Amino acid sequence: MRAILNGEGIVLGTCYYPEHWKKELWAEDLSRMLAVGIEVIRIGEFAWNKFEPQEGQFTFDFFDEFLDLAQEKGMKVIFCTPTATPPAWMSAKYPEILNADRDGHLYRHGNRQHYTYNSVKFQEFTRRLTEELGAHYGSHPAIIGWQLDNEFNCSLNEFYAESDTIAFQEFCREKYRTLDALNEAWGTVFWNQTYTAWEEVDVPRKVPADSVNPHRVLDYYRFVSDSACRYAKLQADILRKYLKPGDFITTNGIFGNLDNHRLTKESLDFMMYDSYPNFAYCLDDYRAEDFLKDRKWSRNLAQVRAISPVFGIMEQQSGANGWVNRMEAPTPRPGQMTLWTLQSIAHGADFVSYFRWRTCTFGTEIYWHGILDYSGRDNRRLLEVADIGDKVKRLDRLAGAVSGAKVGILQDYDNIWDAQVDSWHARVDRKSGASLFMALQQNHVPFDFVSLPEADLSGYEVLFYPHAAILTKEGTKKLEDWVAAGGKLVMGCRTGYKDAHGKCVMDYLPGLAAKLVGTDIPEYSFVAPDEGKVMVSWDGERAEAAVFCDQLEAVGEHAKVLARYEGGCFAGAPALVRNAYGAGEAYYFGAAFGVDTAELFLRRLEAAEPYGEQLLLPKEVELAVRKKDGTAYLFVLNYQHEAVEIEVKRPMQELLSGQTLNGKLKMKPYEVMVFV
Repeated sequence: MRAILNGEGIVLGTCYYPEHWKKELWAEDLSRMLAVGIEVIRIGEFAWNKFEPQEGQFTFDFFDEFLDLAQEKGMKVIFCTPTATPPAWMSAKYPEILNADRDGHLYRHGNRQHYTYNSVKFQEFTRRLTEELGAHYGSHPAIIGWQLDNEFNCSLNEFYAESDTIAFQEFCREKYRTLDALNEAWGTVFWNQTYTAWEEVDVPRKVPADSVNPHRVLDYYRFVSDSACRYAKLQADILRKYLKPGDFITTNGIFGNLDNHRLTKESLDFMMYDSYPNFAYCLDDYRAEDFLKDRKWSRNLAQVRAISPVFGIMEQQSGANGWVNRMEAPTPRPGQMTLWTLQSIAHGADFVSYFRWRTCTFGTEIYWHGILDYSGRDNRRLLEVADIGDKVKRLDRLAGAVSGAKVGILQDYDNIWDAQVDSWHARVDRKSGASLFMALQQNHVPFDFVSLPEADLSGYEVLFYPHAAILTKEGTKKLEDWVAAGGKLVMGCRTGYKDAHGKCVMDYLPGLAAKLVGTDIPEYSFVAPDEGKVMVSWDGERAEAAVFCDQLEAVGEHAKVLARYEGGCFAGAPALVRNAYGAGEAYYFGAAFGVDTAELFLRRLEAAEPYGEQLLLPKEVELAVRKKDGTAYLFVLNYQHEAVEIEVKRPMQELLSGQTLNGKLKMKPYEVMVFV
């Protein structure tokens, strides 16, 4: 059985860097961790030189000594491959390992992740190091699992070195087989971009007006993801040979230009996430009017849950965050560490590891504070960790519990990456993404992100697919089957107008979705700046048609117009069509979703306040739900720095206090309650 994420309990950990501290501190630190309930440490992710101080010369004495001490103390260890920080001797002697910017200038040694996955030389060094580490440490009894690298695609998620060009050419050759097929897919006849040799196919570098062929860039993002996935698998395949029974492989994410589902499926036992809600309070981009602030990290946690239904947190906020050159932020207020820890657990985490134990006294991250400050003295945050340790033990019964959401937001990587390429797509996507999350939060609707095409849709009652610009036959067929079986699907403007290459289709819009949604779109437009707000009225309730408007027509005997535009160039035209499809129904809304529009859909589809018979909650608190063995565990989280009132409508047990509660209650600032 795995030592963590095993369905038996919730475990706390921390990140530790023995190479940063005098050996005399090691034993004391481990004992202090154990005393406050920390059972697991992560080590080694930036320590390549400790294993290979010179090319080909391996030494293990340093971490042998530390691991033996950890075993003696009873501390469990997640051991990392330290490939995120290639050593200086490698960068100097083999500059071909280095990544480059779009102009081809190499990134130099002195930060982290300055390598490119596609350097054959770097792959050679990685393969040799991973083999050495696996062979030497794989049997060590203190080690319970391995982390690959650190935060794939974090520091950089674009790659422009010569080795990347060579690898991109091979990626394209493997995908398209012939230059004729590539030229057709990318529409290279436009602006005379036609390629006549594979050597001409470059990674997308700078061009006039920075307007690179969008179809080429879409494939480039796929290539970046493919490169990262292949690099992770290189390491995982080696380590699998050396794992003890019960040991696992993971990594910490999640970052952009990366198919994290593929990464997990090919190389990991589960995904970990690095959760830093304090980013919401960074001084350089803080917005007082942002209602959600740190609550927005629940959206990120839902993204991780879509990859790993039960997951872990490798780095959880424990102190002020900041580098010497950016990200100035305050220290978490009393109670916020507890709030953020339980936020992670509420959304599926059964392991929470704090970054970091001691705050480093040197380097770029001297202001990225850990549990302890520079002196190492006992402090308020250490006491709070001890209290968290007591609290989470009361939640052991829900370990392994998964999301019970009946509402989902559909996603796929084609559209995520297309929205990075296409500014028209990006505008509606940003608006609807933020609005849907706000509406779901304010109406206390637990939700999942649901990934096409692999996800099982059968457990959901309502799905939003806001702006599926790219539709595939496979994905569309899956949606048709789900709706026909009784599901309710909501789609928004700009649906179905592109193929998998990002090229606009010549079909009547919304393309492949037309049959499902019973809609034709003869014309469309952005909302003009001089038009003001365009509204729709749905049975007397008015809401905004934001950003963009598709002019709609209902098509077929089962399609019905539910709302029309008020204002704008399509005033009076249909704005919302419902199509009965099998036992279910599909809705096509011709605009992006504002918060009021998203809330209107939740009410009309009877999805708002699904636990309203048990709890009456104000908008200031979040409701998150995990389910296990038919039991729902209801987390109520107060993100405010003031007390709020909630009402428990029938007697319910509150797990953290052990009390049975009923009626109106005051929740303290940053307090969390867990009802069952």
